[in-house]
Amino acid sequence: MGRRPGGRWPTPGITGTIGAMSHPKAMNLRFPDPAQRAAIESAARQEGVSLQEYILSAAYARATAVEKHFLDAFRDSMARSGDAFAEASGPDATGAQRRAAELDARHDLERQRDDAA
Repeated sequence: MGRRPGGRWPTPGITGTIGAMSHPKAMNLRFPDPAQRAAIESAARQEGVSLQEYILSAAYARATAVEKHFLDAFRDSMARSGDAFAEASGPDATGAQRRAAELDARHDLERQRDDAA
């Protein structure tokens, strides 16, 4: 997408950072369950923030928690993999033992990735 004639970007009304809302009611929130909306509105009021801010904060907190869980699992897997490779690469280790250790490490990593998702 290029700029419009006159140097303006295609979306009028957006200033500052890309994606900034031009007014506070720009977020369209739809809740199929009225009880769910009421519960979220109540929680937002208790926190003293707008509904949009409450939802975005909750989404950010969830995303960072998932990211932290994934990174922790990845570090644990890397440590186990390193240990498995160190044990398998000893002077008496055969190619088959090394491949078995690599497969075990790969399966551990895949299990951790699936758990994080």
